[in-house]
Amino acid sequence: MLQELMIRDFAIIEQLTVDFGTNMTVLTGETGAGKSIIIDALGLLAGGRGSSDFIRKGANKSLLQGQFTIPKATRTYELLDEFGIECEDDVLILQRDIYRSGKNVCRINGVLVNLGTLRQVGQTLIDIHGQNEHQELMDPERHLALVDNYQPEILAKLTQYQALYANYRRLSQALEQREKNAHEWAQRLDMLQFQVNEISEAQLHEGEEEELQEQKRQLDNYQTIHHALEMSYQALNGEELDVMSVLGNVMSELEDVAEFNSELAAIYEKVSDAFYNLQDAAHEVSGQLSDLEWDEELLNSIEARLETIHQLKRKYGDSIEMILAYYDKIKHELETMQQSDENLEQQVEQVKEAHAKAKELALEISELRKQTAKRLENEIHQQLSALYMDKAVFEVRFLPENGQLTETGLDRVEFYIQTNPGEEMGALAKIASGGELSRIMLALKTIFAQNKGVTSIIFDEVDTGVSGRVAQAIAEKISQIATNSQVLCITHLPQVAAVADHHYFIAKHVANGRTEASLTILNDKERIEELARMLSGSSITTLTLEHAEELLKMAKASK
Repeated sequence: MLQELMIRDFAIIEQLTVDFGTNMTVLTGETGAGKSIIIDALGLLAGGRGSSDFIRKGANKSLLQGQFTIPKATRTYELLDEFGIECEDDVLILQRDIYRSGKNVCRINGVLVNLGTLRQVGQTLIDIHGQNEHQELMDPERHLALVDNYQPEILAKLTQYQALYANYRRLSQALEQREKNAHEWAQRLDMLQFQVNEISEAQLHEGEEEELQEQKRQLDNYQTIHHALEMSYQALNGEELDVMSVLGNVMSELEDVAEFNSELAAIYEKVSDAFYNLQDAAHEVSGQLSDLEWDEELLNSIEARLETIHQLKRKYGDSIEMILAYYDKIKHELETMQQSDENLEQQVEQVKEAHAKAKELALEISELRKQTAKRLENEIHQQLSALYMDKAVFEVRFLPENGQLTETGLDRVEFYIQTNPGEEMGALAKIASGGELSRIMLALKTIFAQNKGVTSIIFDEVDTGVSGRVAQAIAEKISQIATNSQVLCITHLPQVAAVADHHYFIAKHVANGRTEASLTILNDKERIEELARMLSGSSITTLTLEHAEELLKMAKASK
């Protein structure tokens, strides 16, 4: 459930924080007041596509933040576990910053995530149903997914099937490629074998090139390094010049007078520190001189090794890390080809076996879909009856099978409908009107909300173009959905606004030469005035106020 939404510098909203309650919340206001901006913000918070155009003029970025409560044992929790994100006290916070540069910074419970991760989690929390979403019903390719979403058991089996299908396709494509051009297959195999051997024999390890280059620099500059170390040591502990002895005498003299005042003591401390630091340095210089040696054979070996690395970089990558990554990739490909190359008959048998396993599960899913389709038809009929389409006949029609496996199995379905008695059944996409499509989609939303427990459902003016008893039926249907899921609804219909549990009014005004949007929660008196405005427009009379009050009383009584 969405508890709180915070918006900053987004479109015409400078800063806005909204607390949402359970069940149904409605947003009303004049056209253009900014109602859809709230929906846009929620869509972006759930991982939708966004751009810098949303950023308020004069601001560097937009900030969107939503706080949700989520029940245990949900898909949301499964995803959070998968991504390693902790969720304490069942509270989840999504945040998205959109910058003018186009950069997006996304966080889930304070953890930085990419936009894809935000989208995966967000889609389990928010389901936005816009006034044009019924176009989904116009695409028969999407009808099968609607059937599958009605039955969780299908989705579980479909996940298993898709793994089997992916394995079958991988084996099948490998066989097809091999049979298509055996000569190219053999050439590819030989090339991969050569490359794997060449990289493997080099025995590269990360950081090796940097280590070799450092050793080479030391050997190339042997004389310079030796001269510097020798001169340094002679200066510190030499026969002609012995800095350490001189500094030791200075330290001894200062030690005798250090007790007379703090300034002398401080000078003694500095000289003492310098003496011991130089003493350590002298020992280290001596050690470096002892270890330093010229090894021409080692230098030649290092140069040869660096040349080997250089040649491999020319062929396989710009760094040792990239070469090793390429090695892992081609080694896997080589192993796959070698396995399939061992026995062509075995490879053919593997493809047949993989196809058989995938088809067996596809047939099982197909049978389950047909059973599910019947139940879905019955439920849709019940929902449509409440939406004044009681004479309509809805059918999930399975199209003729061609026996070919696809990523979704063996089935192709399309929704058919008879909107009036005596007419022919026809494809939904061809004969249903816009109002009928809206009601069918609303029926589906009602069913899915009951069966799947969607966290928050957003309706963005889905009631556009309807009135009278149909408007009242839609209001009752949305209210029914709100008994199973939290609902946020933007509407121009007073019937829908009246059945809400919480009512916000959104308006825009000009302050300091800038347009801003504001959101206000309405009490009963203010709700009556807003319902009256929705009923009659700008002229509110005593009669429209009485009508609005009656509408609100009837809505409360119906609950």
